[in-house]
Amino acid sequence: MLRSLETAATGMVAQQKNLDTIANNLANVNTTAFKQLRAEFQDLMYDTLEASDAATGQSGPTTTQIGLGTKFNSTSASFTQGALQSTGNPLDLAINGDGFFAVLLPDGTRAFTRDGSFRVDANGQVVNSDGYPLEPAITIPAGATALNIAADGTVTAKVPGNDDPQVLGQITIVTFTNPAGLLRMGQNLYLRSGGSGDPQDVTPGTEGSGTLQQRFLEASNVQVVEEMVRMITAQRAYEINSKAIQASDQMLQVVNQLVR
Repeated sequence: MLRSLETAATGMVAQQKNLDTIANNLANVNTTAFKQLRAEFQDLMYDTLEASDAATGQSGPTTTQIGLGTKFNSTSASFTQGALQSTGNPLDLAINGDGFFAVLLPDGTRAFTRDGSFRVDANGQVVNSDGYPLEPAITIPAGATALNIAADGTVTAKVPGNDDPQVLGQITIVTFTNPAGLLRMGQNLYLRSGGSGDPQDVTPGTEGSGTLQQRFLEASNVQVVEEMVRMITAQRAYEINSKAIQASDQMLQVVNQLVR
């Protein structure tokens, strides 16, 4: 009975973390390019009461084991494409397919994002919403008009003194062998980790990467209905584990009364 108390407690702890993950998904349903997370679990060690030994026939054909509960093992990210939403802003970019934009953090570290809501700072440099410059750097001259970003990342614009569009730079896309292994740091940014593999800078539309869509942003891929179903399931699992604790406690009370 003491074992059942501890086992049910592991189930309640695991479902609390499951609900934490679901709550984070729902909180980010309107976050640009947010990628849904799913909680994953593992069963814990087993107490083997009797091992099978078919060769000698000294025991039954099956092993008698009692599980010791569950644990929250990891979160799995879904990098399915979110819906592309038109904004009309020439500096808004969506990646239609696989890949990430690279931005440069103040300490010189490269971070990666699917959020393409860019803007121009006081120096004409293209930066993200937190002021981190796009990598490789793109600078828009003062007075530039007719800004165009092609599907392959080529940036052109008409600059004062030239009637023909001028090439201002090339936006590249970064791909990873295992994007689910990236480390989330908040601010719609990811960092490379040992599980993600090394970043590969490629031209949009090549080597399996996506293409760029100007004047669009990628929406969150969180499906509210799915998250609500998961939330109800987690709530019911939490409740049933609490019932197991109550049942074990009542059985212990009966044993105590027998002793008296």
